[in-house]
Parts: sequence; C-alpha cells; structure tokens
Amino acid sequence: MSDLFVRIEGRAGRITLQRPEALNALTYDMVLAIETALDEWRTADIDLVLLDAEGDRAFCSGGDIADMYTSGQEGNLDYGRQFWRDEYRLNAKIFEYPKPVVSFLQGFTMGGGVGVGCHGSLRIVGDSSQIAMPECGIGLVPDVGGSLMLALAPGRLGEYLGMTATRMGAADAIFAGFADAYAPEADWPSLKAQMVETGKLPKLNAPAPAGTLEELLPEIDRHFAGETQNDVIRSLETDDTPFAQAALKALKRNAPLAVGCAMTIIRRLRSASSIRQALDQEFRYTFRAVAQGDFIEGIRAAIIDRDRSPKWAHDDHGAVTDMDVSQMLMPLGDNALNWKEMP
Repeated sequence: MSDLFVRIEGRAGRITLQRPEALNALTYDMVLAIETALDEWRTADIDLVLLDAEGDRAFCSGGDIADMYTSGQEGNLDYGRQFWRDEYRLNAKIFEYPKPVVSFLQGFTMGGGVGVGCHGSLRIVGDSSQIAMPECGIGLVPDVGGSLMLALAPGRLGEYLGMTATRMGAADAIFAGFADAYAPEADWPSLKAQMVETGKLPKLNAPAPAGTLEELLPEIDRHFAGETQNDVIRSLETDDTPFAQAALKALKRNAPLAVGCAMTIIRRLRSASSIRQALDQEFRYTFRAVAQGDFIEGIRAAIIDRDRSPKWAHDDHGAVTDMDVSQMLMPLGDNALNWKEMP
C-alpha cells in the first residue's frame, strides 16, 4: 500500500495519508507527492482539496525524523536541510492555495502534521483530536509555519503552547487558532461525501466539548509575559498552583536553547503579514540545528533510545544567553529559503 492515496473524486481533489501504523508520520517522499498533487490541481476542474488520513490514532504525528538522525550521525547536513526546505515550501503553498483546502484532524496532529493539516481554509476537529507543537522537546523550534499560529493566538497563549508543548483538544485548538470547527467524528464520512458531490464547504455549528485554555488565559498571560524564558520560569516558580507547576515541569523538560529561540520567534512574528516570514525565521534555526547538538540528541532520547533523558547543550535554561539565541536566528544569506520557486 502506498503511503498516500491521491485522486480526484467528484468536485474534490483528495489526499489521504496511509501510514496508520506509523501514526501517518510524514516522509520526504510524501511531502513531494502532496506538493505535486497541489500543483497539478491548481488548474484542474475541482472546487476544493480534501485532506484526511487512515486510522483513528492520528491525522499526522509529525515528520518522520529517523532518517534525519541517521544522516546527522553520519555528518550529512544536507538531508535534513533539504527536507525542511521542501516541506516549508509545501506549507506555504497550502496556506496560499487558491482553492479551499479542508482537513479532518483526528487523533494526533503534531509538528509536521500541523504544517499539512492546519494551514487550510477549513480545519475540522473531533473528540479524539490532540494538536500540539512539541518541537522544543527534541531540540527544535515550532516550525512548518506553526510559529505564526502561535504568534497570532490570544494573549500569551502562543508562548505557553510553544515553550511547554502542551496538547490541545478540539475546543482549545479552535480557541488558539489551530482549527476552525468541531464535528462529531461519526459525521465525518457524510461531510466528506457531501463535499465530494457538491464542491462546497459545509456549515458546521456544533459546539465542541469544553476546553481549558480560555479559562486559563489570565494565568498564562501573567506568567508568560516576561522578557526572557528565565523571567517566565521565575514567575512560574513563585506560584504553587497546579497549572503553574505543571507548566514549569513541562517547560524545564524541553531543550533550553530551543525554548529561548521559540519565544523570540513567536514575538518577532506578532506583526507578521505572511507565513513566509514565519518559515524564514524557523528555517534559520532548523538549518543550523542539524549541526548543533540538541536536535540529534533530542531525537536520540525521544525516538532512537527512548530513554527520555537528553543531555542538552545547556545545563539549564539560565545558561542560555541572548547571544546564543541571536546566533541561531541570524539571517542565512544565500542559504535562506528561496521563494522564487513558488507560483
């Protein structure tokens, strides 16, 4: 069975991820195949694009990063950089696509899955949906354009979600701007059939089961408004509420340099007008990350050895300096993303 099922049905171009045993993790070949289909369908006789996935555990759990680990261990810096370069171009194409793009986001939608599933016109979540940007946990920053959604989330919610990698259910994903509408998953087959037949977007008015982020926003704003990650940590340390202590534990678990860079990127993007600005900021970090130790170590601890005990380059968050962050986020010059390849 192919990793993707790409076809035209009725009024819709359809792309179904077919790696349920791997939580539909996105391979490099899948990135290129999705991009090819979208390019071809720009002029095809269809009205919308419909993205979904097989299995009930995940729409897409992220990029398949095992190959990046292998190539990084071998000293090959080009594979990861090319993967991200092409993936980010796909993310921008989905965001800017001239026809409606609809996604059905069951189960885990994380990292690279957000880049494919959360930049379209109608992003549908259900009771099983769990959406997150967990990159800081493996020494990366929230990428695939996710930093823009974090920057545009209410209050300081973006810093909280990016720095702690907190997962969002349906209502919280809608509140944060990662999804548009809730529909019971039992209704999804009929919704897809309706769109295939008519080429029109459905009107979805069902309320999602209650979330927690809107109620927590005052606390989030108070703790995550500091100038630096250490200001955030000090604020959380002075609060013994369950929320503050859980947020502190989650933040401290993540790579110190990645957390500091994520915070900076999110704040830089508050005035952004294009996803391309977000992807450019993200690529500055990911381009350098293949040579900087935290990313390879993060994959080792989370995916390869699964010991969950990464040895980060910085012993603690207080050791990260402004210069460390600046060096990771400096412009890339000739190595920057090339938007001339876009339509």
